[in-house]
Amino acid sequence: MFLAENSIQLVPDGTLLIHLLMIGVMVALLNRTLLKPINKILADRERYITGKTTEAEKILKASEEKLNEYQNKLRSARTEGYQLVEKVRSEAVKEKDEKVKAFKEKSAQEVAAQLQVTQQQEQQVKKELESQAATLGAMITAQILERR
Repeated sequence: MFLAENSIQLVPDGTLLIHLLMIGVMVALLNRTLLKPINKILADRERYITGKTTEAEKILKASEEKLNEYQNKLRSARTEGYQLVEKVRSEAVKEKDEKVKAFKEKSAQEVAAQLQVTQQQEQQVKKELESQAATLGAMITAQILERR
């Protein structure tokens, strides 16, 4: 008998129900006093983190949109700048071409006028030389004829 008292009892008795009831009371008590406040704190923290994450995503999205808008405006400003530079350059080239053309025309007119003046002077000099040659010829002829 001595061994039977220290042996394991295989058939449950009434203490099992008391143990189960005590575990139930402890779970209810712990749930009410410890687990619900902790779960509430964890849920509040999760809502806070989710809210901050959502807010950060909104801010990130807004900053990306502003960055895209800035890049688009910068791209259009560069395009306008290049177009303006090209316009000014083409106008300058056109003005230079017009000035060169006007200078060439003026130079051609001046050269033509100088050529005409030179031709007139040449004709005048020819006439003078012909008259002088005729005079000299007459003088030479007169001198040759007087000698004889």
